[in-house]
Amino acid sequence: METIERAIRLKKDGKVKKLIVMGCLVQRYHKELMGIFSNVDEWRGVEKFNQWSIRRYFLYPPHITFIKVCDGCINNCSYCAIPIIKGPLVSRRIGNIIEEAKFLDRRGVKELNIIGQDVTSWGKDLYKDKDTTYLLKNIVKNTKNIRWIRLLYTHPKNFTDSLIDMIAEEERLCKYVDLPIQHINDRILKMMNRMITKKEIIELIKKIRKKIKEVVIRTTIIVGFPTETEEEFKELLDFIEEIRFERLGVFMYSREEGSEAYKLKPIVPNKIKRDRYKEVMSLQQKISWEFNRSLIGRDLEVLIDSKENNTFIGRSQYSAYEIDGVVFIKDGNCSGGNFYKVNIVDASHYDLVGIIDGIN
Repeated sequence: METIERAIRLKKDGKVKKLIVMGCLVQRYHKELMGIFSNVDEWRGVEKFNQWSIRRYFLYPPHITFIKVCDGCINNCSYCAIPIIKGPLVSRRIGNIIEEAKFLDRRGVKELNIIGQDVTSWGKDLYKDKDTTYLLKNIVKNTKNIRWIRLLYTHPKNFTDSLIDMIAEEERLCKYVDLPIQHINDRILKMMNRMITKKEIIELIKKIRKKIKEVVIRTTIIVGFPTETEEEFKELLDFIEEIRFERLGVFMYSREEGSEAYKLKPIVPNKIKRDRYKEVMSLQQKISWEFNRSLIGRDLEVLIDSKENNTFIGRSQYSAYEIDGVVFIKDGNCSGGNFYKVNIVDASHYDLVGIIDGIN
């Protein structure tokens, strides 16, 4: 809502000619939004996709891009409204995805992000013998210039051994696993309809860390889910401290109209949710700081994304664009979209500082 308001101000100032608002919010609350924002020129809901077209817009630096391989979801987590808004899983056919990947490869893209509501469900609605691992193998086979391939949003229950092996063995796949667990208490996991247990999550994480050398795992969790007790929250906190995720995001539970969890009671008070959120973030800040400090003295391959004043800003393969921390390089002759060997000389809670040690 705030973003729409900012865009309207830009339009009033003459900096925007036409304002189009699209996506899940519009799909669900079209009439209400029209009554609030009369200055919006056009409203669009969720656009269904089946085939890729060369007519697409690039909203990021030219060396980074995203391919959406599926949309909608069949997991039906109890807190989530995505299936209500977007419907069930719709996967793109592999030939169409490969066509787009080859186009992006020729265009000079250096980092390709594979995205969807759950990329590990890709193909379940289309194929009996093709899965995410098969898709990745074909993307790798049909591209040569793309250096980093990153998976964004996987579901723990769908993370197969073959996918772990593929990430471990293929050099161009980022050693970065985006694995939202949402909680660790078995009762809460069941109420969330996550279809996985604490034991299975722990076993999966151990397997990933054993097989994928120097892997970085990113997760997200939800605090304040209805009926969550202090003991169950403490169990989650202890688990985070024990597992020590390199990257972690926290959400305070928000009721979504129409979802199974919407009617669950008792509702955790907002103050308790905020307190639990702060407690997790405080713990994770310490874990993140310790991990970043462990990188001091190491050489990392860094992709330069931008420059601000005299400082270049880049990322290692262990950080997703606009999600995780960055590497600041104050001295050096860099150019955007290129890879450099960077020696890490300092670290904060979320970001790194380095100096150029060569071109990769």
